[in-house]
Amino acid sequence: MQFGRSYEEFEVGATYKHWPGKTVTEFDDHMFCLLTMNHHPLHLDSNYAEETTQFGKNVVVGNYVYSILLGMSVPDISGKAIANLEIESLRHVAPTFHGDTLYGETRVLDKWESTSKDDRGVVHVETIGYNQDGKVVCIFRRKVMVPKDNYLEQRGGEQPGRPVPQPDKNWPGPDAGE
Repeated sequence: MQFGRSYEEFEVGATYKHWPGKTVTEFDDHMFCLLTMNHHPLHLDSNYAEETTQFGKNVVVGNYVYSILLGMSVPDISGKAIANLEIESLRHVAPTFHGDTLYGETRVLDKWESTSKDDRGVVHVETIGYNQDGKVVCIFRRKVMVPKDNYLEQRGGEQPGRPVPQPDKNWPGPDAGE
C-alpha cells in the first residue's frame, strides 16, 4: 500500500479519493472537545442544542471535522511530506452531526520545485469533506513540501528509518528453518 507520494508522482488536476470514511460518534466529538478544552455547549450539551439552536441537536466541533479529513488525506497526499507549510484556507460550509460519516477527496491545484533545495518540491492541494449524503461540509487548501525521488533514495527508499529484524535466541531469522 502506498503511503504518500514523491513530488514526481503528483499531477496537477489529479484527484485522490480517500478511503475509508469515518463515522463520527458522540464519544469521538466529546473526547476531542474535552482534550482541546472546547467546552462550548453546542458540542457538549444536548439540552442546550435542542432548545436554543437552529440545528436542534449537537454539532460536531469543526476542528475535529478538519482533523479527520486531514488525517484521511495523509496516505494519499502527505505521508512522505517533509513539512506542512501552510493551511491557506479552511471553511466549514455545513454542519456535521453525531452519526454522520465523513468522506474526503483532494485535488492537486499546482506544484513547483523548491528554489532553495533541488531534492524537494511543493504541492498545493484542496481537500473537500462530505457526509454520507454527499453534502460538502468542509473545504481547505494547503501547501505541502514533499520529497523528490532522489531525496527518498538517499534516505532509505520507500520506508526510510525502518529497522531490520535481528535474529536472536527467540527468532533465528527468516532462513533458519530451511
